Amino acid sequence: MRIGSVTKTFTAVVVLQLVQEGRISLNDTVEKHLPNLLRGKGIDGNGITVRQLLQHTSGLPDFEDDVTDDILERRYLSPRDALDIALRHEAVFKPGKKWRYSNTNYLVAGLMVEKITGRPLAEQIDQRIIKRIGLRHTYFPAPGETTIRERHPQGYRQEPLNTPVRNVTKIDPSAAWAAGAMVSTNSDLNRFFSALLKGKGNALLKSAQRKQMRTTVPMEEGNPRYGMGLGIMRVRVSDQCVVWGHSGGIPGYGTWAGATDDGRAASATMTLEPKTDEAVAHLEKTVTAALCRR
Repeated sequence: MRIGSVTKTFTAVVVLQLVQEGRISLNDTVEKHLPNLLRGKGIDGNGITVRQLLQHTSGLPDFEDDVTDDILERRYLSPRDALDIALRHEAVFKPGKKWRYSNTNYLVAGLMVEKITGRPLAEQIDQRIIKRIGLRHTYFPAPGETTIRERHPQGYRQEPLNTPVRNVTKIDPSAAWAAGAMVSTNSDLNRFFSALLKGKGNALLKSAQRKQMRTTVPMEEGNPRYGMGLGIMRVRVSDQCVVWGHSGGIPGYGTWAGATDDGRAASATMTLEPKTDEAVAHLEKTVTAALCRR
C-alpha cells in the first residue's frame, strides 16, 4: 500500500542520523547546505533552519496547493519541479513564527540529504532504515514507477462524493517524493515505529536525537492534545498515554501509524482515500484506541 506522508517520518530519521554523525546541525540554515535554492517573495534560505523544515515552522508555501489530483496521479514531477511550483508564492509567515503543514519542507529536507551524502534519498532510506531494522515490504519507488511491486490492496478514490468510485492504485507518486512517495505494509510500519520509539538498543536514533525528535510545537492554538515534533506527531490521549506517529494520504490510500514511548505500535489504513478531516480522525482514533485502552 502507499503510505503517503508517513514517508516524512522516514525522511526525518535520516536527517537526524546525519545530525548524530555530526554532518549537519538542526540549527544549520538551508543556505549552508543548499545555497541559492530558496529564493522568493519573503523566502530566503538564510533564514530557514533544518529544524524548521522538519517541524513545519519554516513558512514555506505548500506546492500541493497548486498541484491537481490529476497531476499527482499521472505526471512525473521532479523534486525541483515541485519546489519551483511552491516558490511562485510568497512565504506564509516568517520562519519560526507559526506552524503550518507544508509538503515543501520535506522536498527541501530530501534534497539536503542527497547533497550531504552524495547519494539518492531512496538509497539512504533503504540502507539506514529499511535494511537496518528488517522491513520486508517497504521501499521507495523508482522514478516513473507507477505500480506496486508485491501483492497489495487496491486503492480507490471517490471525488466528489456520490460519484463513481475509481481505482487509482496505479499512479506516479514522484511529486510527493520525500514527503509522501513510499510503499509499505501495516506490519512493517508497526515494526518501524516500534524500533524508532523504544529506548534501549534503538537501532535508528540515539537518545539525544530521539529527544530532539519528540520536542514539539503546538499544532492547534489552545489544543494541548496535538504537538509536532521532527517528522512525528504527538497525540496526548490522556495523562497516562501519549502516542507518537504520523498520518498519510495519497490517491487511493489513507494511513495512520504510530507507537507509544515503550514501543507498542499500531497502524490503520483505508483503501478508499479519505478526503475529509473526519475520515482521517477516525484512523487516528483507531490507532490511539488500540494503544491506549487498558
